[in-house]
Amino acid sequence: MPDPLRRPVLSYGNLRQRADDFLRTYHQTLAIPVPIEEIVEFSFGIDIIPLPGLHRAFDVDGFISSDLRSITVDAFVYEERPGRYRFTLAHELAHAVLHRRIYEEHRFQRAEEWKSFQRDLDEESRTWLEWQAYAWAGLVLVPAGPLRSEYGEAVKMAAQRGVSIRKAGEAARMYVAGWLAERFTVSPMVVEKRLRYDKIWA
Repeated sequence: MPDPLRRPVLSYGNLRQRADDFLRTYHQTLAIPVPIEEIVEFSFGIDIIPLPGLHRAFDVDGFISSDLRSITVDAFVYEERPGRYRFTLAHELAHAVLHRRIYEEHRFQRAEEWKSFQRDLDEESRTWLEWQAYAWAGLVLVPAGPLRSEYGEAVKMAAQRGVSIRKAGEAARMYVAGWLAERFTVSPMVVEKRLRYDKIWA
């Protein structure tokens, strides 16, 4: 069956290359945390619009308009959850970078219109688009070089306290993920996925 969206087929390796290219263009220093809010607003000229009750009403932290000019974010996430807020921005920016043609072929500005667009997608297309945006966002917010460097620091600090991270249990690994999450200003889950995808954790 032909795919009406003609969605891009991007592997994790493809997404890594696209994320690396993005960082070379917009954040060459790779200093952490990656200034995703500034990149969204100043490099892409995208407005960030906090909206009270967005998650409660539509079960989503944020969405980008089809003209790629604004990202609407749940106001509570915007004000109180910096890790989720930053990931939401990166995730929605991923749609602008990876899926521009698809979004520009549709018309939605308000949350109700976005929800209708989502409902009209077949499940496979929606799953692929969201997975690509999720993976790209993680690669941008937690770049490989800084991740390995910061993980090395965590291993060193643990060793100074007589703990081997590689031999320690799951609780110790989760503690490290939490420490790294604070360094990158993302959730521990994002760090865990990046550590596993980069085979830093077995």
